[in-house]
Amino acid sequence: MRRLVLASSSPRRRRLLRDLGVPFSVLVPDVDERSLPGEFPEAHVRRLALAKARAVARALARGSTAQWVIGADTVVVLDGEILGKPLNPRHAARMLARLSGRTHEVLTGVALVPAAGGRARAAVVRSRVTMKPLDGATIRRYVAGGEPLDKAGAYAVQGRGRRLVSGVSGSLTNVVGLPLERLARMLAAIPPAPSKTRRQGGSDSARRGASRP
Repeated sequence: MRRLVLASSSPRRRRLLRDLGVPFSVLVPDVDERSLPGEFPEAHVRRLALAKARAVARALARGSTAQWVIGADTVVVLDGEILGKPLNPRHAARMLARLSGRTHEVLTGVALVPAAGGRARAAVVRSRVTMKPLDGATIRRYVAGGEPLDKAGAYAVQGRGRRLVSGVSGSLTNVVGLPLERLARMLAAIPPAPSKTRRQGGSDSARRGASRP
């Protein structure tokens, strides 16, 4: 069984990863999530997913049994512009007014970084979300509940925000923040590490063979 570490403070990503049925621990990375000048959304989420996973891989204590670190970053994109987490309730209301009645993209970068160093794997998954037409009263009620304030794009499709959404095309777990379908394929493609007992057993056999007359 691979020993995984999730590089995220998001309770939503923790719940999603538990749905895969794989054991994992959590370590929160310290990474600047601001976009670089001229950076495209796909490059942005890929870079941050890798940066988060690598930061945690570096921070793991010496002697840690962790084998792989999972990093992820999710953004909402409208008209080519990244909509991150709102700064305050007024900013959240403006974001929702822009999304009202329109279709936008949700991009998640997901990365697997070997804890002991080596080749990292990364992918970007896209979904499309169409919002219902939202009047001012609906937006104000939703923002007043506080849910949008720590969500990219100022809504949570897994929470009360699902009432604002008329349809999702593509991975729903991607919209929540961790594309489980893609992550499962990435994990399945990693060859299992040889077990410690098997390595020790082979070494013992070699020593016994060498000592025979």
